[in-house]
Amino acid sequence: MTRPVVEGGPAVVCLGETMAQIVPIDGLRLHETSACAFGVAGAESNVAISLSRLGTAAFWAGFVGDDPMGLRVLGELRRHGVVAKLARTMPGRRTGVYFKDPAPEGSDIYYYRSGSAATLMDGEYAERIVAVRPRWIHLTGVTPALSENCREAVISLIELAGDTGASVSFDVNYRPSLWPARDAAAQSLMAIADRCNVVFVGLDEAQTLWKSCTAGAVRDHLPSPDVVVVKDGGREAVAFRGGRRTAVPALPVDVVEPVGAGDAFAAGWIHGALVGLDEAGCLRLGHLLAGAAMTSLSDVADLPTAPAALIARAKHGNEWPGHGSPAEASPHP
Repeated sequence: MTRPVVEGGPAVVCLGETMAQIVPIDGLRLHETSACAFGVAGAESNVAISLSRLGTAAFWAGFVGDDPMGLRVLGELRRHGVVAKLARTMPGRRTGVYFKDPAPEGSDIYYYRSGSAATLMDGEYAERIVAVRPRWIHLTGVTPALSENCREAVISLIELAGDTGASVSFDVNYRPSLWPARDAAAQSLMAIADRCNVVFVGLDEAQTLWKSCTAGAVRDHLPSPDVVVVKDGGREAVAFRGGRRTAVPALPVDVVEPVGAGDAFAAGWIHGALVGLDEAGCLRLGHLLAGAAMTSLSDVADLPTAPAALIARAKHGNEWPGHGSPAEASPHP
């Protein structure tokens, strides 16, 4: 499924729903706090922001409502260096809102997104995205769960990308509350993931969806993608390319709040791939960004060091145990 690199156009387009976000600013829970911040967040825009901070030209594509929250979403993305010219404002529709109740063991999220503007994304919109000739398109499993229209947009975008040579990455990002049943999610997400070039999936969600208890079993469930990256929480991440398995352990971090770590990891991996890092380097860069995200209450943390320094750390791997060895690379049985 390897595709040629597309010349011209943005490096990466991230398609999805970005919502207004309400989160306590004092570290307290929602029922305890008297002060909240009004921000914006969405899995795909989190990836776009991190990519932009790393120096990759990133576009965000999605629909927002014709309301103050929609204006805030677009303004915030632009402030972070993300290009929003593909975004569409939908008259008479509202932007989704969610409240985050942060805790170190995992945040509770309360969504108010039913009937939001984002649910109207469709196949025609996918054509507009491909027309800008991106080199890479990033998607997540959140989008096809929002509506049948959105699922059509995702499928169409994958098909059209195949015609233009763009690579497509897909973060499974299983959100149980968005699906009518686990079996429906398992079938739909596997069908979409197996058509993409690069797939990111947490081992815990693969166990829930497909009863895959090992990283190798996940790869066996998804034989078609060029690369499957399986994230095992704070333990390690494993990349399968063809018949080769590369594992890199996660570095220890003091977790403040874990939401956004998966998006940061995906951004690190994608940027690493675009600048020519090998699988081990891409995994290390993903770990570095995910670790920074987990030490912040924000869904998208500031980079811990300058992008060039991060790339060097990821490339050489001096902070990792056994950095002189090939990152536990081995054939996949």
